[in-house]
Amino acid sequence: MIKINIYAIGNIKEKFFKDAINEYSKRLSKYIKLSIIELEEFKLQNSKETKIKEKEGEEILKRIKPNEYLIALDLNKKEYDSLELANHLSSLFDKGKGEIGFIIGGSLGLGGNIKKRVDESITFSKLTFPHQLIRIFLLEQLYRSFKIINHESYHH
Repeated sequence: MIKINIYAIGNIKEKFFKDAINEYSKRLSKYIKLSIIELEEFKLQNSKETKIKEKEGEEILKRIKPNEYLIALDLNKKEYDSLELANHLSSLFDKGKGEIGFIIGGSLGLGGNIKKRVDESITFSKLTFPHQLIRIFLLEQLYRSFKIINHESYHH
């Protein structure tokens, strides 16, 4: 079975976000083994922004698998529509990429150490969204992708 890991900086506190995440996680369980790994978001105090992004990146790097194909969600990168994303994921699976990790950075973005390690970076929009909402967007788009891949009805 295909395994997808979502590495996300920060915890979800709001019930309505948790409810949406749980619903899409349940729907996705029909298609994949999903893991959501929440990592500590470091606060901007006396540290520089770059140091915080690097520390958060180190926490992600500790948890990824050597063969895991990594996709970072990052502003101003490649943008897919739903059908293109489904086809891209299907192509990765056909190439033997059985474990894919998606990385959602914290409020400061991603550090250079993560940007060097990822296999590709994509964006859902040129707009800036809170990382909690991006997690839901990602889950919804994964669900939509697997419906498309499996030739099941889903508006796209």
